[in-house]
Amino acid sequence: MTKSLAGREVWFLTGSQGLYGEETLRQVAAQSQQIAGTLDAASDIPVTVIWKPVLTDAGAIRRICLEANSDDNCIGLIAWMHTFSPAKMWIAGLDALQKPLLHLHTQANVELPWHSIDMDFMNLNQAAHGDREFGFIQSRLGVARKTVAGHVSDPTVARRIGSWARAAAGRAELRSLKLARFGDNMRDVAVTEGDKVEAQRRFGVSVNTYGVNDLVDAVDATTDGDVTELVKEYDEAYRLAPELRAGGERHDSLRYAARIELGLRGFLDQGGFKAFTTNFEDLGGLRQLPGLAVQRLMADGYGFGGEGDWKTSVLLRTLKVVSAGLPGGTSFMEDYTYHLEPGRELILGAHMLEVCPSIASATPSCEVHPLGIGGREDPVRLVFDAATGPAVVVGLADMGDRFRLVANEIDVVEPAAPLPNLPVARAVWQPRPDLRTSTEAWLTAGAPHHTVLSSAIGAEELDDLAEMLGVELLVIDADTTIRRFTKELRWNQAYHRLAQGF
Repeated sequence: MTKSLAGREVWFLTGSQGLYGEETLRQVAAQSQQIAGTLDAASDIPVTVIWKPVLTDAGAIRRICLEANSDDNCIGLIAWMHTFSPAKMWIAGLDALQKPLLHLHTQANVELPWHSIDMDFMNLNQAAHGDREFGFIQSRLGVARKTVAGHVSDPTVARRIGSWARAAAGRAELRSLKLARFGDNMRDVAVTEGDKVEAQRRFGVSVNTYGVNDLVDAVDATTDGDVTELVKEYDEAYRLAPELRAGGERHDSLRYAARIELGLRGFLDQGGFKAFTTNFEDLGGLRQLPGLAVQRLMADGYGFGGEGDWKTSVLLRTLKVVSAGLPGGTSFMEDYTYHLEPGRELILGAHMLEVCPSIASATPSCEVHPLGIGGREDPVRLVFDAATGPAVVVGLADMGDRFRLVANEIDVVEPAAPLPNLPVARAVWQPRPDLRTSTEAWLTAGAPHHTVLSSAIGAEELDDLAEMLGVELLVIDADTTIRRFTKELRWNQAYHRLAQGF
């Protein structure tokens, strides 16, 4: 089975002890291999599950944790105590572990053999209390982890482990992510600022600025032949406006948009960048604000943030990795304006140009229109409506003493009427629980106006990712009330202030 996150591994660890003897340990090994194999074969788990030999002493446990730390392919560990594994053996290993941990509370059998069960069976199948011993030591040491209980044949168990594995892949991506900022962020804007040193310490991402004219050099170096081939690809993939077709009066605009894509893609690939930002206030020698190029790069998995918003670009790339292979899409987004008809309140989200076609409901049209800011040629862009269905919008803000993630569960809907005069890609949604509660909670949290919209992932993946990163997460959902949300903010404030002193 092909894994959507190929090359990523989760190691399966089984705890026991030498007290039980070689015959029992052979049975433990055989059964734990079966459990690991079942997980590896599960379609909901997007990574390879690697079984490791049964662990029976502190030295072996510490060594496997250190090996996991140093193996770039390993993104996390699943631990199961098949029998009773005295937890003091795990202290050194857990203390050294730097990779995400999932505690799987399961057992080899689904049903008890009521008529034949004896003490041999009881001694072999002791996870019911062996995992409690392991749970204690994790809590005693303050180890961040996810706990999943149930038999591995239960689809819910595989789905929850898969969500955790996706979050672990996102964390691993962050540890080596490089982001290129072309110019600075938009002047006088507060929320797009942030502490890049703390971001690298907390997440691992390296954020650096490059001159826009460095990009211009790459754009100008593209060949006419490559441009022609890419324009053919546009013609096959999208509904080209007549004026952009060969012989049309704006065909040169499409060719220049292709030059931007070729130059930008080449610059990013050569430098190993998987995320980037642009800024309409700093375009150097570019003739157009990049639109089509940015949309297509996002569709290929790159992170992007407008107006120099590197935090949203980092978040987008991370969630692109987390959602790899899942149905739905993930895009840069911005809350733009409201429909405030009582009982039918909606949010219209869009941006100047840069919304990812992975969320499109149908084949996008490729068009060229004026842009009232930036002072350059009319840019080419893809225009479409977002596909309907449940989704989530997520924002990342730097609160000074910590980073804060805020997520709102939403339902993307059809626009209430056609939008013939709005020449940008857009999404219309109903926020949960309602617009008033959603927006009041979002504003109270200080969450940003740039977000990531994803119809591919949900709150569980975000919760797992936040836990792995040690980042605050606030979720606005169908059960949210302003009273409870405000209290949660206060509790979080107190917790994170106290945690800084631990």
